[in-house]
Amino acid sequence: MSKNIKTLVYCSACIALATIASMITVFSFPTGGSVTLFSMLFAVLPGFFFGPVAGITSGVACGILNFILKPYMLTPVQVFLDYILAFGAFGLSGFFSRKENGLTRGYITACIARWFFSFLSGWVFFGEYAWEGWNPALYSAVYNIIYIGAEAIVTLAVLQVPSLVDAFSRVKTSANTAA
Repeated sequence: MSKNIKTLVYCSACIALATIASMITVFSFPTGGSVTLFSMLFAVLPGFFFGPVAGITSGVACGILNFILKPYMLTPVQVFLDYILAFGAFGLSGFFSRKENGLTRGYITACIARWFFSFLSGWVFFGEYAWEGWNPALYSAVYNIIYIGAEAIVTLAVLQVPSLVDAFSRVKTSANTAA
């Protein structure tokens, strides 16, 4: 199997796992955003496995799939922020793929970047939903950190299990070796 086909298969599997996990919600906010069953972890894996280009491309594909399955559109700019940039940010994990603790560091970076794009979208497009007396920017910052941060914290706790991190590293090695 050629390297490109193998990369495509692994990235597709990660996108599928991220999409399925995003449908298993632990908690959903009535106005958008939810804590899922590790969907962000699956979304960062292509970057961890293959680097930032494959990671960002997979993240964008995941965002487009998410939009197709559960579309929410106010304007094209909002869609670009919420689905293209926020999901594409998962691929930033690829910049840490060859570093010590790369999965954890990449995951944290990807979550912060996703939070930033979600915050920006919330501030610009959803500020009218700000809690009474709250500035729209502060509201968006807090609102988005609650659901993105909650899932991130739980996932980071799971990523402290050495055998799990070793398993992801073995899959990465397998994904990058010739068949």
